[in-house]
Amino acid sequence: MEDMKKRKMDEGSNNGSGETSTTQDYLRSLLDPLNKSQLVDLLSRLGSQYPSIAEEIKGLASADPVHRKLFVRGLAWNTTSETLCAAFQMHGEIEEGAVIYDKVTGKSRGYGFITYKHMESAQSALGAPSRLIDSRMAVCNLACEGLTGASTTPDLAQRKLYIGGLSPEISSEMLLNFFGRYGDIEEGSVAYDKDTNESRGFGFVTYKTVEASKKAIDDPHKLFGGRTIIVKLADTHRSKTVQTHLPAPMVPLQVPMGAGGYAQPGKAPAGSGTPVGYPYPQTVAPYPASSYPNPPVAPAPYPTQSQISYVQVPSKKEPLGHSPAPPVGMGGYPPYYYPKQ
Repeated sequence: MEDMKKRKMDEGSNNGSGETSTTQDYLRSLLDPLNKSQLVDLLSRLGSQYPSIAEEIKGLASADPVHRKLFVRGLAWNTTSETLCAAFQMHGEIEEGAVIYDKVTGKSRGYGFITYKHMESAQSALGAPSRLIDSRMAVCNLACEGLTGASTTPDLAQRKLYIGGLSPEISSEMLLNFFGRYGDIEEGSVAYDKDTNESRGFGFVTYKTVEASKKAIDDPHKLFGGRTIIVKLADTHRSKTVQTHLPAPMVPLQVPMGAGGYAQPGKAPAGSGTPVGYPYPQTVAPYPASSYPNPPVAPAPYPTQSQISYVQVPSKKEPLGHSPAPPVGMGGYPPYYYPKQ
């Protein structure tokens, strides 16, 4: 009897497992045609009705750290890992947080990472991506999105402003308080020197809306900190800076062949495809180290011939004294000229 009961119980359990697998396969076949939005709506409704399903959804979402790790940029050079974690711990338990330092100089590189233990903590922090840390407006986004996570909107060029002519006493917090009158600021800071940590006299402010940015630009010259500052779009300032630093373009020239079809020294022959450009001088190949060959030796002189003696002829001697007067013709004319009769 006991054997029969055990056999029936085993058959029942096997049938139950078979029915469960059949049910799962059937449900998969029903869920497979649904799109992502439909599945998200379905699971959210089930999670709100059944706490066990909600906990399972949380566990699956938090299993991958890519949904829990944040990238934080715009940090001050003196911000430490402890200060960074203290600024984000209000959103939930932090699993890991660190500021990134340069391996050579040992100084902060101006950014860091925060990894929460649960995904909902990361989502809560992303709800307010901008925050003041050590008087600097830092911005966070998911680390998987990289440097462009919080600034991928196409209107970023119309929302980011360049602020020039700042006094050295102006801090990032003072800058944000001054420009906060025009609208909500997404991020902004004074530019500081990495070595001296002193202000470089300019900064940047990014508004959340284009309208706030336009309000700040309406009066481009404002008095702030005892100085007249300049306010303009950061993209415009960057384009002018790049143009002033562009090197002079090289002008390609096609060098013709020299006389006789030979290339001129220091220039490429025509048709070789090698452009020659300014500036001069051009490099010329050095002369070979070997010396030039000695000039050929002159041939031996011709054999000397015997001298030939000539008969000496006595020269006619002129008579001593004055030379005789030339003959005079008629009328004092020379003898070879006679007057016409």
